[in-house]
Amino acid sequence: QVQLVESGGGLVQAGGSLRLSCAASGRTFSRYAMGWFRQAPGKEREFVASISRSGGSTYYADSVKGRFTISRDNAKNTVYLQMNSLKPEDTAVYYCAATAKVPTTFTTMYDYWGQGTQVTVSS
Repeated sequence: QVQLVESGGGLVQAGGSLRLSCAASGRTFSRYAMGWFRQAPGKEREFVASISRSGGSTYYADSVKGRFTISRDNAKNTVYLQMNSLKPEDTAVYYCAATAKVPTTFTTMYDYWGQGTQVTVSS
């Protein structure tokens, strides 16, 4: 069992930055690939970024490529999402998720989810 707790969301102006953190419980964090997803009001949850168990491979949605960076610290059981050059369309609840499989863009492939953190970007 893995419990995930996101933090770092908030209100920021367009062009600004935020860093989200996701802290995982347990001693098996390094066994899981991790992902970040987001869900805007009235929209389906969508893939943002994912990272392999070692952190050696990362994947991004086209909409955030070049602006967002996913990273992890297995010693701290934490995965991060650095978000730069934020746009109003980035406004959403951001979720981290863990999968025992390879990193993937599909929500159904993730085994554990956090409760989400709100990110609001004003224009």
